[in-house]
Amino acid sequence: MIKKVWNWFWRPASIAWGAIFIIGGIAGIIFLGGFNTYMEYTNTEEFCISCHEMEDTVYEEYKKSTHYSNASGVRAICSDCHVPTEWTAKLIRKIQASKEIYHTILGTIDTPEKFEAKRFEMATRVWESMKKNDSQECRNCHSYDSMDFTKQGRRASEKMQEAIKTGKETCIECHQGIAHKLPIDPNADDED
Repeated sequence: MIKKVWNWFWRPASIAWGAIFIIGGIAGIIFLGGFNTYMEYTNTEEFCISCHEMEDTVYEEYKKSTHYSNASGVRAICSDCHVPTEWTAKLIRKIQASKEIYHTILGTIDTPEKFEAKRFEMATRVWESMKKNDSQECRNCHSYDSMDFTKQGRRASEKMQEAIKTGKETCIECHQGIAHKLPIDPNADDED
């Protein structure tokens, strides 16, 4: 039996298929390695602010936030809040981001005025996504188990403990505008 398999494997046709299989395997590994490396590059702060729309607006806002500079010295970058860490979820988010490239090419938000006109719509999209996944991006760094409620302000401590008990709220419901300017809802009635 072993001799039959050995002889079959060394036939010219088998050698050709084996070579194709090995070359295909190596090419696949190189492709997946390059693909994953590029996906990781698109998660860098350098990549995120490479277009002026991000560098001139939300990046400047983020630099004034506690996620950029704080007492603990821990910094969250764009991808920490906007891209899931799990590979499949990250891939899905990157596919969704292709729409953003399309709008960059079109110039949908290429001026401060256009950006501000779309800010509420873009923020709402991010908030809805975070509600759907229970603010997983926040929970990658923040966990109720690690919180010291005695070091929080009274109201914050009460609200956080209430959220734990009820399980009804996710982070983004209370923490909108934490790293960027809170947009104005264009559909809200002016009370003034």
